[in-house]
Parts: sequence; C-alpha cells; structure tokens
Amino acid sequence: MSFINYSSREINCKIVYYGPGLCGKTTNLQHIYSKTNPELKGKMISLATETERTLFFDFLPLALGQIRGFKTRFHLYTVPGQVFYDASRKLILKGVDGVVFVADSQVERMEANIESLDNLRVNLAEQGYDIEKVSCVIQYNKRDLPNAAALDEMRKLLNPGGLSEFEASATTGLGVFETLKAVARGILHDLKQMSG
Repeated sequence: MSFINYSSREINCKIVYYGPGLCGKTTNLQHIYSKTNPELKGKMISLATETERTLFFDFLPLALGQIRGFKTRFHLYTVPGQVFYDASRKLILKGVDGVVFVADSQVERMEANIESLDNLRVNLAEQGYDIEKVSCVIQYNKRDLPNAAALDEMRKLLNPGGLSEFEASATTGLGVFETLKAVARGILHDLKQMSG
C-alpha cells in the first residue's frame, strides 16, 4: 500500500525481505546499502532482539524514472527469521508493496524454506494479500555453497506458481541487485496499472 507524499512529490513503496533464519536477508540489505549512493539513501536502522534483528533503510533510485511526475522511494525491511517472531513479521508486512522471499539453497534448509514460505502466504492472506498478486520475487541464495540443492528441486518445492526468480550469493553480491530490480519493477508496474 504505497504512501504518496505530495509535498516532496514522492511515492513511498515498501519491500520486505522474508525467509527462514540465517538465509541471507540481512546480507542482501547490507550489500544493497553499501553499494547505494550515500546521497540517495537514509540511515540503516537495526532493531535487535537477543537472537534476531530487523534492518530497515530507504533509498531513492534515480534510474527507475517517475510515475506521473512523482519519484519513487523504496523502503527495504527484513523480517526476523525465527518462527516465534511471527508477530513482528506480521507487523513488518503491513502495507507491503513487494516481497523478496530469500530461500537458503543448502539441502538441509529445505524444510525451513517451505515452513517460512507457508508462513509468508498465511501472513499475507491475513492482511488481504495474495502471494500470486503482490509483487513477489524468489531468490535462491547461497548458490555458491557446495551443499546447495539442485535448482529444479528448489523450484518444484518453492516456486510452483512460476514467480520471478534469481540465483544469488548475497555475500558476493551475485544476483542481489537483479532481485531488487525485479521486485521494484513489479511494484512500479502495479502502481502504473492503478494510476492509469
């Protein structure tokens, strides 16, 4: 649910990085933050609990153009990975415009990926969103690890609906910006559909 700031002529859009604990959500945001022009981004804010943290920052990508004379500012969030932080996840998803589901490619993490994706579907549905209708991208992270599951297997388990998907290694930056651009393009497409 984009927020329009008429005085600054900006449309504010919310992107949430979702996935199981330690899948690379934070690493994605840190990489994006480190590579974004300092003049175009706000401060990175970290809300930490004993075992998890939620990161947040906003930036204004100039390359994506304008919608009816308005610039688009993206606000990026991560959710806590552990299931017992479900209330926090729900809160962070409020008003979301796009979701990046970060899947951990390690074979032993498939169950955690499936559980987290199911949790995302439930939490989106509770707020009136459909995962197939909101701008959602799947990122298969940690593809560089020797114990990475076969991509076809991951697709079958996590992306039977054929959402946009990217292979990534957030620690090296591989696929990180491609994923972000895809979710941002999806959001802008939705905004253009609504405005016109």
